[in-house]
This record gives sequence, structure tokens and C-alpha cells, in this order.
Amino acid sequence: MADNADLLALLAEMKKSMEKGQEEMKDRMEKGQEEMRKGQEEMRKGQEEMKNQIQSHVESKVGEIKDHVNSCIEKIEEDVQSVKREIGEVKGEVERKIEEVEDKVQGKIEEVEDKVQGKIEEVKEKVQVKIGDLEKRLSELEDRPINFPANPDLTYSRPTVKSLI
Repeated sequence: MADNADLLALLAEMKKSMEKGQEEMKDRMEKGQEEMRKGQEEMRKGQEEMKNQIQSHVESKVGEIKDHVNSCIEKIEEDVQSVKREIGEVKGEVERKIEEVEDKVQGKIEEVEDKVQGKIEEVKEKVQVKIGDLEKRLSELEDRPINFPANPDLTYSRPTVKSLI
């Protein structure tokens, strides 16, 4: 029976040792799970921190881009205003030049009209002088004696000339 008792004692000791080993294993597993939880929590915190840093960086870059875009828009608006001013100046200058040319053309038209009117008067005077000369000559011819017999087929009546004035 001593063998049995030894065996039982050995079994009891083995059981105790196994229970102790299981307890240690259980403790280690719990510690490992706790460490895993802590590690996961640290990872979550790290991810959250990284997410916040990325978001902050993105917001910063977006702000810089917005500022740059706004400054570009302001520059473009200034350029547009400048071009509008230049267009207004050029338009005013073109209108002044058009008025200038119209005035010059009107002056030339009046000058040409005056010259043409003067020439018309000159020509009228010359025509009147020529008519006067022709009438005088015709009168002289009529007053001259004719030395040959009058042929009724060759005679004509004197036309009347009207004055142009």
C-alpha cells in the first residue's frame, strides 16, 4: 500500500504541480492578453495621433493653397481692372481721333465746296465774257454789207442766247 500511497502522493503532487502550471499559464495568458490590449490601445492612440497629424498637415496645406489661390484671384482681378482702364483709355483716344478725323474731313469738304463754287463762278464769268464776245462778233457780222445776192436757202434767223446768271 505504500506504493499506492506514494503513487497517490505523487499523483497529488503532479496534480498540484499541474494546477500550479495551469495557474501560471493562466496568469501569463492574462498578462499577455493585457499586454496585447495595452499594445492595441497604444496602436489606436498612435493611429489617432498620426491621423490628427495628417489631418493637421492636410488642413495646413489646404490653407496654404487657399491663400495662394486667393492671392492669384486678387492678382487676376487687379489685372482685369488694369485692362479695363486701358480699354477705357484706348476707347477715349479712339473716339477723340475719330472726332479729329471727322472735323478734318468736314473742313476738307467745306474747302473743296468753296473751291468748286469759286470755279463755277469763274467759269460762269468766262462763259458770259465769251457769250458777250460772240454776240459782239455776230452783231459786227450782221452790220457788214454783203456783196453777193442773198440766197433764201442760206439765210437763217438769229438765235437768242440766254444769260446764265
